[in-house]
Amino acid sequence: MSSKAAVAAPGRLASGQLGVPTVMFFVLSAATPLTVVAGVVTNGWAVTGLAGIPIAFLAVGAVLMIFSIGYVAMARQVANAGAFYAYVARGLGRPAGVGASWVALAAYNSLQVGLYGAIGAAAVPVLRWVEIDLPWWTVALVACAVVGVLGQLHVDVNGKVLAVLLALEVAVILVYSVGSLTHPAGDVVTVETLDPASLFAPGVGALLSIAVLGFVGFEATVVFSEETRDPHRTVRIATYLSVALLGGVYALASWAMSVATGPDHIVDQSRALSTELIFRLAGSHLGMTIVHIGQALFLTSVIAAMIAFHNTSARYAYALGRERVLPAFLGRTSARTSAPKYGSLVQTVVGFLVIITFAVAGWDPLVHLFYWGGALGALGVLALIATTSVAIVVFFASSPRDEPVWRRVVAPTLAVLATGTVFGLALGNFDILLGVDPDSPWRWGLPAALGGLAIAGIAWGFVLRRIRPKVYATIGFGARSIAARSGVEGARP
Repeated sequence: MSSKAAVAAPGRLASGQLGVPTVMFFVLSAATPLTVVAGVVTNGWAVTGLAGIPIAFLAVGAVLMIFSIGYVAMARQVANAGAFYAYVARGLGRPAGVGASWVALAAYNSLQVGLYGAIGAAAVPVLRWVEIDLPWWTVALVACAVVGVLGQLHVDVNGKVLAVLLALEVAVILVYSVGSLTHPAGDVVTVETLDPASLFAPGVGALLSIAVLGFVGFEATVVFSEETRDPHRTVRIATYLSVALLGGVYALASWAMSVATGPDHIVDQSRALSTELIFRLAGSHLGMTIVHIGQALFLTSVIAAMIAFHNTSARYAYALGRERVLPAFLGRTSARTSAPKYGSLVQTVVGFLVIITFAVAGWDPLVHLFYWGGALGALGVLALIATTSVAIVVFFASSPRDEPVWRRVVAPTLAVLATGTVFGLALGNFDILLGVDPDSPWRWGLPAALGGLAIAGIAWGFVLRRIRPKVYATIGFGARSIAARSGVEGARP
């Protein structure tokens, strides 16, 4: 279906736009493989001092695959661009759903805006080729403007841009990994960083959090369900394939880097070289041409992730505006492209304000915006995954539908136990993840902020029940909420 033929009715997202490949491009680009390998993994090694990141990716991938069984089953029953919000609302009650939605908005905004802290570092080698030296915030502002413009276009246009960028960055990761594995330190290929014993060592919560950050975005398959040609099939296949591919690529790439440096030296090398580590290894093994290609793709990887998270955040805002949980203007779409017009615009404004604030204050964009923003976003998404796991169990317990016991009871229950454990470990080791002292105010201040948002959202849900009962009654029903209100709430903010 062409973009022109797919403009939806006013206030609605365009349906029938996306197939499995395009949804996966959004999901995998949001996960931003090259940015994770070059930035998150190396910063994770440097900050935590723990080498077992490769096995952590495989462990988290297994947990998320179990979670996805119930998640996909729920998607067959509830199609909503709000995803976590809608599922929690339908399973644990509308106030809990509103609380989840506020956490989701904060988490995805933290992830998306945090990427502006990495764009300056990613652009330095590329700008050096043309002898241009720009402050990080100038590059970030330009990127924010570009992403904002793309956010107003047809969703399939964004998908085509992401498809090209994603294919190239995955290819370069594989080439780099082969180069590292064929040039092991001491001529010995070791599997030490893949040892499952690392999952039982002190600080494992930090390792798992870093791994979760690499997967963030896989859940967005459901966010685009209203715009797919076959929601049931598309969401199912895209979710499973995304988790499997991400887990495999991350484990391979991080293990290969540890092989090239030697497991005992990977932490020190990461602290010394940061995001340059993977490119230094490639340069010594493969030559500078492939390094320059990788550096350019690192830059486009960050931009691709910005585009993907921007679209996800805008659709969450749209879903909440459409149901009048947030101001109604957020639920309006572009008459020309059917993109969530104001949800996208608000996301762009937030990005500009954060960039300017960091620039004026002189804060470290790579650590305090990119890494800390990613850590906070990952913790928020992990909390949402654990809560959604409980919601899925409760939903199917009260309404089994036609799902087999494995999908509606066994797998979701296992997911509750697994995701709850991972979240508890991540929260307990959050100081290690941030690289701060255990008594640092940031150690509990950032998680407390997410908890405060959840409580505020729940309270707002109860307020809606009292003052706007017709809005409250349709929370979590997506596009059907508009029809259900029968125009009583109109289009008023």
